[in-house]
Amino acid sequence: MARTLAMIMAGGKGTRLAPLTSHRAKPAVPFGGRYRIIDFVLSNFVNSGYYRIHVLTQYMASSLIRHLNHTWNLGGILPDQFVEPVPAQMRRGEHWYEGTADSVYQNLNLIHDDHAEHVAIFGGDHIYKIAVDQMEQHHVAIDADLTVAAFPVPKEDAQHFGVIEVDGAGRITGFQEKPKSNAATIPGQPDSCLVSMGNYFFKRRVLEDVLVQDAQRTDSSHDFGKDIIPQMVRDGARVYTYDFATNKVPGEGADAKPYWRDVGTLDSYFEANMDLRAVLPAFNLYNRKWPIRSAPYQLPPAKFVLAGKQREFGTVVDSLVCEGTIVSGAVLSNTIAGVDCYFHRFASIDNAVFCGRNRVGRHCWLKNVLADTNVVFAEGTTIGFDDEVDRKRFPFVSPKGIVILPKGTFVPKVGPIEISRDMVMMLEQDPSTAETIRAARDLFVAAPRHSNDPIKDR
Repeated sequence: MARTLAMIMAGGKGTRLAPLTSHRAKPAVPFGGRYRIIDFVLSNFVNSGYYRIHVLTQYMASSLIRHLNHTWNLGGILPDQFVEPVPAQMRRGEHWYEGTADSVYQNLNLIHDDHAEHVAIFGGDHIYKIAVDQMEQHHVAIDADLTVAAFPVPKEDAQHFGVIEVDGAGRITGFQEKPKSNAATIPGQPDSCLVSMGNYFFKRRVLEDVLVQDAQRTDSSHDFGKDIIPQMVRDGARVYTYDFATNKVPGEGADAKPYWRDVGTLDSYFEANMDLRAVLPAFNLYNRKWPIRSAPYQLPPAKFVLAGKQREFGTVVDSLVCEGTIVSGAVLSNTIAGVDCYFHRFASIDNAVFCGRNRVGRHCWLKNVLADTNVVFAEGTTIGFDDEVDRKRFPFVSPKGIVILPKGTFVPKVGPIEISRDMVMMLEQDPSTAETIRAARDLFVAAPRHSNDPIKDR
């Protein structure tokens, strides 16, 4: 295991997570108050004993690379232990990565020079725990050319994933990449489909061969799900599944159920955050044998202050509050409060996610809110109590009614919100948000400041 090389695909844009991804890659999106999405897959590898990891980046990679360099530097003393960002370099032609397989193909030099017997290729944008070594043990035991981690999902969700057909031994006999209809179901379970988690173990020589062959095909989109896996199945290669449900993470309870979330949409991202603060969370951050590692913030402890005799204020229920945050006579319920936030007296917050450095004024009533970093709410602001009113006032509201506020936004009590000038430019340039932001010209003003600049409470 120690000599196995890991490649983490972290160049994805995460289109459906805009505006959170209009200025950063999806793996760099904050999650759970103090983490980035990339931290979960990296923690799985390091906790499993893998210390030789390349992270392939491309889209909006600056904040991701900065996070990796500051947080995931394994020391540099031992040359065989590293978490190394690898930006797109155009080593195989004058073009950026054209698909997931192409991102690895363009970095075949790293694989060839390493001489590892097996290569792990995992996605960098999902929330889950997995003991990676158990998957590799299965891969080696069955002598597979390729092993694909698999997980059952409801049939109606199958259109977002690669759907797998298997025989009784777990060998893959068919593969449908994000089928719009007629997705193959699990035998005996007509309402469920077995889908790829985007996590693979390859024999190194097999991987090199199939990537070179695929690169020469003019009809290929150079994607693992669309091209590589179906072609290997057609060619009779030994392509098997690994049942994610059989994975046993050290420190998890005997009754713990497998947890994997794609967080590919704003609503699924919000709900996965909410999973963390449940009384009995589906995803447990408090497993001391399987820590989720992230940046060591140099901030003081969270602080909770009661509002004098107003004892009904200054309470926090079923919430996560991160370091540096002050709850000064506010009520937080079902809330994720990121690092360095401030909740003023008599504010009432319910069902909300704050990504960090947020400020909530006195007498605010906020519900169903997702605030990116450095969002400030003026005194007396009300959100989340009338879906029709919210959709008329805010440019970004999810299908389930979550109000999303872009980085560096100021929300006054009434009137247009203020979006920082650089974020307006990013939102106008992002195809995922351009139409929405242009149609919402009457709902915001472009503030003459940067989204990282401090916003004064008003």
